[in-house]
Amino acid sequence: MIERILTVGGFTLLSRITGFIRDIILAAVLGAGPVADAFFVALRLPNHFRAIFAEGAFNAAFVPAYARIREQSGAERAGHFADRIFTLLLASQIVLLAVALLFTPSVIELLAPGFTRDPERFGLAVELTRITFPYLLLVTLVTLYGGILNGLQRFAAAAAAPVLLNLSLILALVLAAFFPTAGHAAAWGVFAAGIFEFLLVAGAAARAGAWAKLRRPKLDADVKQFFRALGPATVGAGGVQLALFADTVIASFLPAGSLSALYYADRLNQLPIGVIGIAAGTVVLPEMARRLASGDESGAAQAQNRAVEFTLLLAVPCIAAFFVVPDLIMRALFVRGAFTAEDAAAAGMTLAAYAVGLLPFVLIRSAVASFFARGDTATPVKAALIAAAVNIGFKFLLMGPLAQVGLALATSIGAWINLALVLWFAHRAGHLALDVRLRNSLVKFTVAGVALAAALWLAYAPAAAQFDVRPGLRDIATLAILVALGFIVYGGAVLALFGPGWLRAFRARRGR
Repeated sequence: MIERILTVGGFTLLSRITGFIRDIILAAVLGAGPVADAFFVALRLPNHFRAIFAEGAFNAAFVPAYARIREQSGAERAGHFADRIFTLLLASQIVLLAVALLFTPSVIELLAPGFTRDPERFGLAVELTRITFPYLLLVTLVTLYGGILNGLQRFAAAAAAPVLLNLSLILALVLAAFFPTAGHAAAWGVFAAGIFEFLLVAGAAARAGAWAKLRRPKLDADVKQFFRALGPATVGAGGVQLALFADTVIASFLPAGSLSALYYADRLNQLPIGVIGIAAGTVVLPEMARRLASGDESGAAQAQNRAVEFTLLLAVPCIAAFFVVPDLIMRALFVRGAFTAEDAAAAGMTLAAYAVGLLPFVLIRSAVASFFARGDTATPVKAALIAAAVNIGFKFLLMGPLAQVGLALATSIGAWINLALVLWFAHRAGHLALDVRLRNSLVKFTVAGVALAAALWLAYAPAAAQFDVRPGLRDIATLAILVALGFIVYGGAVLALFGPGWLRAFRARRGR
């Protein structure tokens, strides 16, 4: 399982690296002004729906069902199930696309009501959204084929697909001079990326002999069970997206650039979430579902514990860095072109607020696998909706004194509530089995993280003082020194606390 997490994490890391290059170019070309705000609203709208109906709810319901049917009833029945879901999914997305294109101005009024005060931003947001929204239909089909491949223990193509979005946007922004605005170039890059992603994963599924095709829908037992799982999962994903939707609505009333600060801070925050948390959750879900389908309860629990342990190993350094040097990270990565040091300062404070909730962000996908692998999508919904309500409440409380930083902090508070409730529900249902090794690891990772944070804090000013060059180069060089120092300190702390035997055992598990 560790090898598969590394496969997904590796491709996700490549996606995040190309994503950073994309965002550096976005920051330089778009900056943090009205055109950037309009594009980010146009990008967020299909992303909201994708997270609700595709990656969020659909994966939670489809992947365990497909793995269970294939394990218990064979490949043919699993293929028929996938065909029927493909047909229903395609039809629903075509209808949604038609409605969205027809009522785009009304949707923008709902999503970003503050834009109505600025006709230029509003009109541009409507125009760009009509270009980006077809991406939802394409990426939903990508999610279906990715779910099929994950059920077959083939993770590479689906994990690699987001790289194409970044490359497509980079190419479009390079050619921005040929479009009315850089926002138009970026929007068309999103649309083209959907086509490229679909071709990649559909081709991989075809080579695996799992090509989904149109089949007359039939509400057999498998499809009915899927929809029973999909309904609660959709409600839960909708609750999470409602909180993110509230970010967009509230930030549209804040000064120009607030949405952009949220975007760039969230992009950094999503690096460990995607590379570590989502990668671990993506792999552990079908693994637990397969083991539970064969009656191996202890094996499923062990898989979950090791996924959590591996997640902590890689997430702790990110938490320490985002807390201690968020401003330096933002300046080193994004200050160039239209993106100023003031923009970086705003985004850095927002990143630190997101870091408060980074631990639950990276652990939640592995935690909810306790329920999703058993076909129970209803229980995590309770936690998600309560957390979303708390999140939204804190957004309104904190937006006045803290602006977009308050929105990020509210998101972190909601993440802690969500994880705490999921763990409590799992304990009450008898699904939570934290072994002694994991409990000990929690303490050791805490000590290692504190040591790393202290080292970064103490070394920050002396490292920056070593360079008498222009600010941009000084920030990059300082960050490079702190990264090297952090690697030594954290690596040494892990080695001292866990011992070489733990690392050898980890390598042995990877080899198996």
